[in-house]
Amino acid sequence: MNFRIFIYYITLAVFRQASDGRCGRFFYLFHNFGGNDLIFTENLCIISTIEERGGIMNLEREELILATGAAEDPAMKLFIDAMENDDVRAYARAYALLLEQGSQRNFAEYLADKILFDDNVFARRAFEGKLSPDVVSAFSHDLDIFQRIADACDNPPPKIGAKLSAGFPKIYRGKNNPLFGGEWSGKRTLSKLKEFFRQNGYGIFVGNKAFTFAGGALAPVKYTSNISLYDLKDYEYEKQLVEDNIISFLKNLPYSNMLLYGDKGTGKSSTVHAVLNKYAHEGLRAVEIPKEQVKEINALKELLAELPLKFLIFIDDLSLEENDEKVTSLKASLEGSMNEKADNVMIVATSNRRHILKENFSDRENSVHARDTMEEQLSLSDRFGLTVLFSSTGKREYLSIIRQLASDCKLGMDEEKLFSLAERWAIDKGGRSPRRAKQFIDYVFACLSKNSEIII
Repeated sequence: MNFRIFIYYITLAVFRQASDGRCGRFFYLFHNFGGNDLIFTENLCIISTIEERGGIMNLEREELILATGAAEDPAMKLFIDAMENDDVRAYARAYALLLEQGSQRNFAEYLADKILFDDNVFARRAFEGKLSPDVVSAFSHDLDIFQRIADACDNPPPKIGAKLSAGFPKIYRGKNNPLFGGEWSGKRTLSKLKEFFRQNGYGIFVGNKAFTFAGGALAPVKYTSNISLYDLKDYEYEKQLVEDNIISFLKNLPYSNMLLYGDKGTGKSSTVHAVLNKYAHEGLRAVEIPKEQVKEINALKELLAELPLKFLIFIDDLSLEENDEKVTSLKASLEGSMNEKADNVMIVATSNRRHILKENFSDRENSVHARDTMEEQLSLSDRFGLTVLFSSTGKREYLSIIRQLASDCKLGMDEEKLFSLAERWAIDKGGRSPRRAKQFIDYVFACLSKNSEIII
């Protein structure tokens, strides 16, 4: 055991005796051997302990302070096992993991990706713009460790190399970090990472903008629509109302929960998806919940209130029965409950009608009950603050949308013939709407691309 490992064990023993393994305020010994080896910090805890393996690389991994999620990565563990134990099987399995993650045999790229998706104090504080010198110093220390681990994995050790066949693919060098544009540590890398986390969030919020809520936790939606506001033709006034409210929300100005209502296929849900896509880089995220989960909104709001991003709680196609328990939950979530309105949460719902509560025929037979039902309907709808009507599409609006969509995809069809086919399509499909217009253009484009007959 060399002097460095001996010092580490002494430090760890003192820590265990003083804190009994609990998180709190304690110190870490940094092994820089260049002055200021001892640094004090707060609210950090050792995630795992050193195993009696005698390897510097494993020791380095265990010294990570903030990027502990990346430290527990399976590929990193396998690489370290391979290097320390001359384990060919571990080396091959690590290589397989790189390929599965699409890292093209570049271990540095793989590690960099894990750092970008790690949920840690540096990433959170960088997003919030509240980085302290201690946090920056600790994360810089972690980057130095990643640099040394990547350097050590440049090429297989001689014993492993001797066991590998000549045809075993080479794992590329790790010294030059392709994502950060050079070395892992240093002011340039830290600056790039600060900007990355500021724009993209941290952890599961990096690369994900839409989520579901189940079991008290968020789960990213893997495949989301990439629709833009430009793709949604006409309805400019309605789109502007929604976008202006979102901008106020993001700028911490007064804003309202929103109810988007109107005929099916008029673009209500698509407008929500489009504004999410446009403003995701400014910290906007969405959590979609089915109407069956409305009773869980308050629990979801409490979870989101602890996060530094802005969230839309999105309820699509909302309609409720008069005596449904979810009505009370939704009203309390919108306004009037003991919980204050969370500044980072906006509730957005879509519905085919403004009055979300369904009216029964029995309501109409009793004038008193009918009046109570109407008041209940208005009470619920009015709590949204902003209601936006997406009105039905007339012939003129429908053909205008057809013309714009055809121009976007350079359809090149005679307009009179195009409009005639579009009208037949609307009759066959049961009416005009932006959705029907888009489906028609997609169908015609596919037929023309295949030189096949357009059959309607």
